[in-house]
Amino acid sequence: MIGERLDLYVSERDGLTRSAAQKLIESGLVTVNGRAQAKNYRLREGDDVEIEYPDPVPDDALPEDIPIEVVYEDSELLVVNKEKGMVVHPAPGNYTGTLVNALMYRCADSLSAINGVIRPGIVHRLDKDTGGLLLVAKNDAAHLFLAAQLKEHKADRIYHAITVGSPKNDEGTVSAPIGRCPADRKKMAIVADGREAVTHYRVLRRYSGFCYVELRLETGRTHQIRVHMASIGHPLLGDIVYGGGHTHFEKRNASELSGQCLYAKAIGFVHPVSGEKMYFEHQLPDWFSGMLGKLEDLER
Repeated sequence: MIGERLDLYVSERDGLTRSAAQKLIESGLVTVNGRAQAKNYRLREGDDVEIEYPDPVPDDALPEDIPIEVVYEDSELLVVNKEKGMVVHPAPGNYTGTLVNALMYRCADSLSAINGVIRPGIVHRLDKDTGGLLLVAKNDAAHLFLAAQLKEHKADRIYHAITVGSPKNDEGTVSAPIGRCPADRKKMAIVADGREAVTHYRVLRRYSGFCYVELRLETGRTHQIRVHMASIGHPLLGDIVYGGGHTHFEKRNASELSGQCLYAKAIGFVHPVSGEKMYFEHQLPDWFSGMLGKLEDLER
């Protein structure tokens, strides 16, 4: 045990594959002396290793008659306006009521299977508390074509957000690698060995203590916008995970914020069959517009 890598120890101790052990570690479910460690951590004498197993995930998702807003649909794909608060696909703690459950009811068997039976059709994801436009593929060929555009940075993904404080410049770029946070494996962070991540921002309106910004993703890492904006000292309004939520304004409007103030406003891509350049933009939801209205009131 002493000197052994953590992932190898977990694998051998509980009869898991190496990759399964690594997933548990990366999810923050393995602790050493009460703290999460990296998979390559070398065990020392006296270390106490504890493993918390997640709830079992269903073998597949089930159709549910849940209303969703479809902005565009054809034989190859859908563009959906996901509501804030809706989980994209089933996972521990959220087996029902997800976007995938709704899509399965609407599309029956007409969804790609690239991401397996638990995430049919899902080309990319949005956090639970991030609403906005999301691409869904109806078949594997469309899925691969669309996913390649995202990977090669050829798709347009435009977000609107409100930040705490204002960036110094009206436009800028945050380029910093993102990976699991060493101190809290349930969070993401800027880490030297993380994956490349690039976010471009543009100020739309400055308020006293806050800022309305547009953000364009060049890459699409987990929590990218939230991590990048927090890294330059301007976490998203209401984002208690990454440093927001502490101002009087946020505390006063906590019930309406319910998480980060972030909305996927526009998406552009090349159609997998026609080759046509497609672009969709949606108006801000009422809760976001309402928050801007409250900030306007502060200026008067």
